[in-house]
Amino acid sequence: MQYRRVGKNGDEASILGYGCMRFPTKNGKTDMERTEKQIMSAIERGVNYFDTAYLYIGSEAALGSILHKNGVRNKVMIATKIPPYLVNSRKDMESILNTQLERLKTDYIDYYLLHALQDIKGWEKAKANGLMSFLEEMKAKGVIRNIGFSYHGDKNDFKVLIDDYNWDFCQIQYNYIDETNQAGVDGLKYAHSKGIGVAIMEPLRGGSLVGKMPDEIKKIWNKAKVNRSYVDWALRWLWNQPEVGVVLSGMNEESHIEENIKLACEVKPNTITEDEHSIYKEVKETYLRLMKVGCTGCAYCLPCPAGVNIPFCFSYYNSKHLFKNKHLRFQYLMFGGGATGGRNSLASKCIDCGKCEKACPQHIEIRKDLKNVKKEMEPWWSGPLLSIIRGVLKIKRFFTRGKITE
Repeated sequence: MQYRRVGKNGDEASILGYGCMRFPTKNGKTDMERTEKQIMSAIERGVNYFDTAYLYIGSEAALGSILHKNGVRNKVMIATKIPPYLVNSRKDMESILNTQLERLKTDYIDYYLLHALQDIKGWEKAKANGLMSFLEEMKAKGVIRNIGFSYHGDKNDFKVLIDDYNWDFCQIQYNYIDETNQAGVDGLKYAHSKGIGVAIMEPLRGGSLVGKMPDEIKKIWNKAKVNRSYVDWALRWLWNQPEVGVVLSGMNEESHIEENIKLACEVKPNTITEDEHSIYKEVKETYLRLMKVGCTGCAYCLPCPAGVNIPFCFSYYNSKHLFKNKHLRFQYLMFGGGATGGRNSLASKCIDCGKCEKACPQHIEIRKDLKNVKKEMEPWWSGPLLSIIRGVLKIKRFFTRGKITE
């Protein structure tokens, strides 16, 4: 495993960080046995940075339990986050931090972030509420070792934030598609120039850079002289930049952990050739041309008051255009419209309240895009068809229950 400095105090973090937002599940709950094996395997192979958050349901408790059970808390660095928008008093701050310490079964947190700052307004509110004074007090007591923030705004506000406080580290969304989006490469280099460590989130853009690949993009990758996996291309682009500290990957499949760790042991900075840079540029331009909505699937927009599964809707909408597959519209209707037994969570249920847009880190015009999804993915006949299918399922369940009762 390779290591790079991630904070001002000289900490050396594994260049591959373990993103703990989505552990493997079983029967709707975290599969603790499998999660433990995955985490311990990663630690044994040199991964020492684990990223979680107060709002990641079950994540802090699962991570804390596993680290405590195996006696490895002192071998890793834990990064977790406090949501400033839930904090209005010192009592709120104390309650959240104490809950996190209890969940994580620890008496200190290595890296503590203000979760999802998006603009100067949110930052000023955090300061006015006394959040930074509280964190500084906790740092002086050793309860927090480093203070930072995760960010989803534009690069201008990012630089203002960097200059307005003595941060230890920060976390930004960054990948070869988002090179100039949000903080972007300018923000990365600016933070690094100030001695502030940078952690990277969304390195695979919600998986969209490594899943099923459109034919147009496959052809571009095939031009390369070296045959690499899509994960290799994505992570290599990041680790090629010495300003990048730790790259967070939400690993919940054994094969993914194996490949990512292997790459983290091999990839060196400043090794991408000019020809390869040209290929990245062409792939990026093609992605942006084919993609309809820049959704990464982070799900910060959920829950929707009307029940719309926004990431689901955008995923199918994008895929239909990326892969030019008309059958995806039918799958969208069946899976999202309750035809398979679930709830109706289609774009047409949007009530135009705007709650989702306030929470979206990508600043997507969600309501406008949902209308486009509805127009293209939900033809006039879809409503009556789904009503009939749901009715048939309801009758079927009724008679099935009757047979079981008898």
